[in-house]
Amino acid sequence: MEMKKSLSKKVLGLILGFGPGIFAIGYTIGTGSVTSMIVAGSTYGMQLLWVLLLSCFFSGVLIYAYGNYTLISGETALYSFKRHIKGGKLIALLIIIGISFGQWNSLMGILGISANIIFEILAIYFPNLRASEYEIVLLIAIVVIVIMYGLLLIGKYTFFEKILVIFVSIMGLSFLISLFMVYPLPIEVAKGLIPSIPDVKGGKMLVAAFVGTTMAAATFLSRPLFVKGKGWNMDNRGQQKRDAILAAVLVFAISAAIMAVASGALFHQGKPVTHVLDMVSTLEPVAGKFALTLFFFGTLSAGLSSIFPCLLIAPILLADYQSGKLDTNSKQFRIITAIACLFALIVPIFGANPIEMQIVSQVFNVFVLPLVIVGILLLLNNKKIMKEHHTSKWINMILILSLMFACLISYNGISALLNYF
Repeated sequence: MEMKKSLSKKVLGLILGFGPGIFAIGYTIGTGSVTSMIVAGSTYGMQLLWVLLLSCFFSGVLIYAYGNYTLISGETALYSFKRHIKGGKLIALLIIIGISFGQWNSLMGILGISANIIFEILAIYFPNLRASEYEIVLLIAIVVIVIMYGLLLIGKYTFFEKILVIFVSIMGLSFLISLFMVYPLPIEVAKGLIPSIPDVKGGKMLVAAFVGTTMAAATFLSRPLFVKGKGWNMDNRGQQKRDAILAAVLVFAISAAIMAVASGALFHQGKPVTHVLDMVSTLEPVAGKFALTLFFFGTLSAGLSSIFPCLLIAPILLADYQSGKLDTNSKQFRIITAIACLFALIVPIFGANPIEMQIVSQVFNVFVLPLVIVGILLLLNNKKIMKEHHTSKWINMILILSLMFACLISYNGISALLNYF
């Protein structure tokens, strides 16, 4: 009995001991990512697995690079852009506007999908609720966002981290267990690693959305503040590196599991997902009620784990630009997060399709990505800042490749949006 208790304590300690990488997972795997993976898996099978793999690889290197820069210089990202890069003030302001716009758009879809999922779970047990679907979904959205805002006002970094750890753990387990029940053929997984873009309407947009959600600029820019919030210094360089690798690996594993479940259950049925309700009607006959409940629980956890970081992003970036320090008790923090909460209610109020909104919002995230990569390249190769700490050729080479990849995807995203509108 005591052995079981000590083992469970060790497992709990390991989960709660996760570093700032948990925020990387929170930012990256939200309902935006889940939606993109479900739509991709149900529509194209495993064809876009290569995009996910590349995005996660480059993300891991960028998370490491931004964290390492902070450990060496003691400075955060946008504050450093402003101080050390020519034209850095303008670059920093463009990044703040671009990322806040992308994340707040994403927030609308996240809250809409989360409220819809809670409604669908309730409707399974209380079918009469369908008569007042709009009103109940809106009420759920208001309750969720008010609770999240309340948690933001009382929380500190460690508190945010613990809440995210719980949501992300539930999410990861839910999707991975679902994968054992519904999975694609190994040959489909292998083919998915060969680069190709679906030559159909919406294919380009989905590729851009994939990168927008897995190579999220917000993840890299917020990394320095979370590293500082954790209290890490030069003695933690090895820990910072492991944390970045683990974050990238988990993002790939969970995202690939979601895509694989959607591919295994829906792709061969010829049932692409376009609405939240589609996930209920298509998954239940194939996967059964238990797998469906697990999958829904995972998607809801993904949504709730993303609302937190999305509400935090604008005050984080602004605090970074101003001083490099985040004060969660400041008037500025409370006002900006309150505006974000009101913004999040737009999709539920107008009853818009949250899945479509979510895909479009993810595409916007790719446009500031090249600026974010150029910024860290310039900082890491600035001898005045780095002093005796030279950036390796491998890191520089991977960052340059990630910049080329980001530019290509941004161009792809522009053409996709032009076709959409």
